[in-house]
Amino acid sequence: MLSYRHAFHAGNHADVLKHLVLMQLLDYFNQKDKPYWAIDTHAGAGVYALDTGYAMQNAEYQTGIARLLARDDLPAALAAYVGLVRQLNPTAALRVYPGSPWIAQHLLREQDQLRLFELHPTDSQHLSANFADAGRRVKVQNIDGFAGLKANLPPAPRRGLVLIDPSYEEKQDYQRVPAALKDALKRFATGTYAVWYPLLQRHESQHFVAALKNVQAKAWLNVSLTVHTPKADGFGMHGSGMFIVNPPWTLRASLQAVMPYLVKVLGQDGGAGFVLEGA
Repeated sequence: MLSYRHAFHAGNHADVLKHLVLMQLLDYFNQKDKPYWAIDTHAGAGVYALDTGYAMQNAEYQTGIARLLARDDLPAALAAYVGLVRQLNPTAALRVYPGSPWIAQHLLREQDQLRLFELHPTDSQHLSANFADAGRRVKVQNIDGFAGLKANLPPAPRRGLVLIDPSYEEKQDYQRVPAALKDALKRFATGTYAVWYPLLQRHESQHFVAALKNVQAKAWLNVSLTVHTPKADGFGMHGSGMFIVNPPWTLRASLQAVMPYLVKVLGQDGGAGFVLEGA
């Protein structure tokens, strides 16, 4: 299925959590001089307009990144994330939102490389255009992200961060992700893998974290943010999560400090909350 377009959801609460975690991971990788690869299996278009096109239909960013931009009491980790978003929006107006590829490119160093995969033909064209001047450090391919991941592990420098972020509109993704993660760990056991997932009122979603835990990685961290009580009709996403395999030892404490703030600012009713667990 190639109907999904992330532009509809750009800058929403799920992007806030995903990109906050991504920045924390990249910052940790940057602490060592040794180069690494960042791999994005479902890269999307890379950058999204918020004042025109798809994003205007539901304006999900208004209950996501827009709420943080209006605050003057941001914790340090969130202030760094918001600061990066402001680089694309130098005026007061919020018009553009950076996707994961843009964030990664701006945090990677000269010695690091970025591998971007996107199967949707239109988004892949936008992605290639957005990174046309990125040079050799960035490689964009219009292929299935799971196949791209398999072909690029282990990375040449033997250091790597992988973001796995499908839409989950196809039920098969709930099986493909754990399978891909298990295979990836066989090829590159020391890599760090960050899996984004939606919180939905459907069987596959409710049992997904358990499936990820069954991969039996030596170390993992699971964080999820619920922004409102699930709707009675079962429709829509009420939150999202990130499951990180081989997380930095600093990540749990960083998220413990930030997640209550996100619940307060992004929460929409009494059902808002977070989960933070690990092994």
